[in-house]
Amino acid sequence: MNKKSEQDIKHILQTYGDMLYRTAYLLLGNPHDVQDVLQEVLLRYMEKSPAFLSSNHEKAWLLRVTSNCCKDCLRFCKRHTYIDLEQIQEYLPAPEEKQLIRELYALPAKWKTVLILYYFEGYTVKEIAQIASLSENAVKKRLQRAREALKLELTP
Repeated sequence: MNKKSEQDIKHILQTYGDMLYRTAYLLLGNPHDVQDVLQEVLLRYMEKSPAFLSSNHEKAWLLRVTSNCCKDCLRFCKRHTYIDLEQIQEYLPAPEEKQLIRELYALPAKWKTVLILYYFEGYTVKEIAQIASLSENAVKKRLQRAREALKLELTP
């Protein structure tokens, strides 16, 4: 088992850092929790020292670990305390974005994950199915339900 070098970590941060931060932030909504999750992702990367077949495989692994760590964090927060949505709003520039993020944040994690991967990261349904270990139909259904829930909340 090869240990990851400092150069490998720098590569991950430079190549995928922004994407991982965005994904974790949209799932968690708290920059402090995001930092904790990203540290955990990097620790797992160093500990597991995975060998990747391609850059897409590496990206998918990192997204999956990030998503799983976010779910763990949300479970912990649900049992202990919750995040004040007012704190999130100060980081968003436009009022319409605040409402969208508030509604996105209120969605169940399984819906948020597919929405983020589809709309923010540009993955196809097939790719999301592989990343999340779901069937393509399950991904489509989650996207549909998430869209319907957002439409219901955002329509005046």
